[in-house]
This record gives sequence, structure tokens and C-alpha cells, in this order.
Amino acid sequence: MAVNFACSFTALCCLALWSFTRTSSVTNVPPPHSTIRPGSPVPVNTNNPGVRKAARFGVYRYNNSSNDLFLFKESQIKKAMVQIVRGLKYMLHVEIKRTVCEKRDHSSLDSCHFQREKNLQRMLRCYFEVWITPWTHKVHIPVAHCHQDLSP
Repeated sequence: MAVNFACSFTALCCLALWSFTRTSSVTNVPPPHSTIRPGSPVPVNTNNPGVRKAARFGVYRYNNSSNDLFLFKESQIKKAMVQIVRGLKYMLHVEIKRTVCEKRDHSSLDSCHFQREKNLQRMLRCYFEVWITPWTHKVHIPVAHCHQDLSP
């Protein structure tokens, strides 16, 4: 029975990754003869809907833990990788920027525009790890590190 479960789980994960990678025509999925091992992270297109959704979860996590009066929103996804590990684990390098929306007034980031006032503008570089298990509808963000780029 355990073997059947393992085979079924593996097939489900492969199907999830296959359907995930089919949402973008520019996804870098290694060919079958590749030296990349099963379960290893693979690069994925930063415009992929799953990547964008995972980035938004990372931003929610940052907004919930920051003391800033304004909400931040992803401005650019610089690099994205995905790994099948009891679901889909996204590893994302994201730039986020302060919006004009105050935390107490808005709940939806979609309607928030980036800050226009020069003295209120702020950009952070973030690394998020976002685990999504679609069959349980759960999201876990074990890593959310953001820092301000201090280079000129």
C-alpha cells in the first residue's frame, strides 16, 4: 500500500509540475536526459501565473510583519525556481516597492499604485521561499528576507 501511495504521490507531483510548466511557453524545464536530479529546483519563467501568485504571498508575509505605514507590492520578479517537495516550493528573488496605500485603509494590492512622492519611495530586494500544497489549499512561507539596496 505504501508503494502505491508513493507512486500515486509521485505521479500527482509530476502532473502538477507538468501542468504548472504548461502555463508558460518560455519555462525552462530540463529535457529527460538532463543531469538535473528529480526533486531538484528548476528555473521557471518569472511571468508564470504560479510564480506571480507565490510572489504575492511573499509580499503579504512582508506586509504583515513590517512596521511600515504603507503596503508594499512586487515590482519585479528577478529570478524564480520551483521544486516539487510535498507540493510546489517556489524560491523567488523579488523587488518590492512601497505603494500609496496605507495598511489600515486597503486590503487589496491590485488597486495600489507605487509611491510617487520621492521622499516616500522605497524599494527592497527580497528572497522568498513559498510552499504551496494545492490539494490542501495551504501556503507556508518559511523564508522571507528583505533588505534595502544601499548601493548608489
